[in-house]
Amino acid sequence: MDPKALETEAQSAIAGAESPPELEEARVRYLGRKSELVQALRAVRDRETGMTLNGIRDRLEAALEARRTELERAELDRALTEDVVDVTLPGDSFPLGHLHPITQARRQIEDAFLGLGYEIRDDREVETTEYNFDKLAFDQWHPARSPRATFFFDDRRLLRTETSPSQIHALEEHEPPIYMVSIGRCYRRDAIDATHYPIFHQFEGLAVDRGLTLADLKGTLLHVMRAIFGPDRRVRFRTHYFPFTEPSMEPDVSCGICGGAGCRTCRYSGWLEMGGSGVVDPHVFENVGVDPEEWSGFAFGCGIERVAQLKYDFPDIRALWEGDLRVLTQF
Repeated sequence: MDPKALETEAQSAIAGAESPPELEEARVRYLGRKSELVQALRAVRDRETGMTLNGIRDRLEAALEARRTELERAELDRALTEDVVDVTLPGDSFPLGHLHPITQARRQIEDAFLGLGYEIRDDREVETTEYNFDKLAFDQWHPARSPRATFFFDDRRLLRTETSPSQIHALEEHEPPIYMVSIGRCYRRDAIDATHYPIFHQFEGLAVDRGLTLADLKGTLLHVMRAIFGPDRRVRFRTHYFPFTEPSMEPDVSCGICGGAGCRTCRYSGWLEMGGSGVVDPHVFENVGVDPEEWSGFAFGCGIERVAQLKYDFPDIRALWEGDLRVLTQF
């Protein structure tokens, strides 16, 4: 190997490189691990030859760095002169999030009741047995009082099983007439399935005035259901029992997934239960010092997840809690 000839050849290749890939190719050829120069350095046995070859390597590395700087400067100059940017054009839009289906349903519910003149409340989630059961006229034997149905902290405190305690808070805080809706999270020890989840959202309504009847309750719920689901969905009412209302009934909405024919989601009935409702029991009024002879009222409570499931035809309510963006971004 002729050191001078090798250096001359390498300097010429470096200087002639017109792009970073060509420069990298020259580096590998003349300074790579398998290059002739590096192999010669590994075989050096005397000081003089070693100094000569190391000097060649240092000069080639310096030439490589200098040529790399020149190429980078040339690319920058080209970009500044050729790549024209119109600063008046709109920038790239970033992907934005959107409201969760539960939040969308909640806001639509709020709008429906605000249009009827109702007040919207958001009460506490940690309640006492007094407000969650006692003042709502729950009997001591009622299954909802069992630790197998309710999340208790101790004998007195619990996670509210429904938004119904808001009725008591509203009656204690304000003199009738009262028209309010409480919206928030509730907790029950429910088995998870296509229509149940241990954490859920509920809207609870209370209307107290002179002369209110069951017909006013049915008219209110029909108006709200049609505002949410549209005029094509069917609504029916079934008699039921609740400790704090008498008479009581449950509103059902026709299943949009099967069109009422019956499917797994509606348990092949063609209908999905929305919640509970009824005329306020006089004992509830007496518990908060309201005269049941002067005032009457009605109350109702429905699950917001159930509203979202019916509105968007979710076959399984668990999809609302799993956070799968492939599902949620459709709505």
